[in-house]
Amino acid sequence: MPVYEYRCNSCHRKVSLYHPKFSSDAPGCPHCGGELKRIFSTFAMHKTYKDVYDDILSDQNLTEGMMRNDPRALIEWNKRMTGGEEPPPDYEEITERMERGEWPVEQIEQKRRDVMDLPEPLKKGED
Repeated sequence: MPVYEYRCNSCHRKVSLYHPKFSSDAPGCPHCGGELKRIFSTFAMHKTYKDVYDDILSDQNLTEGMMRNDPRALIEWNKRMTGGEEPPPDYEEITERMERGEWPVEQIEQKRRDVMDLPEPLKKGED
């Protein structure tokens, strides 16, 4: 189902409108009612997971880093799998530490407990 982009000749806003079938008649601007002119719009092409995996597996440095349990390689793998999407704010520090080559084990374990609603581990001597 096509979505077309237009620019309003009056208010100069860019609008995207859904059309169930091809139509040469431009609708009025939904903001001011002015005349819309259809513009060329961009589109995105997404890689399949297979394409991403093939890309990762063809990167010898990355695969060797993963085999050595290098945290920098794991972060790079994560970036490629998410398409470079920024991590949520509560994971930024963990990501930054891993990019420096550190394993923030305590933070990762705390996040796991928080997400899975697990109790805090008992400290030595507590029963």
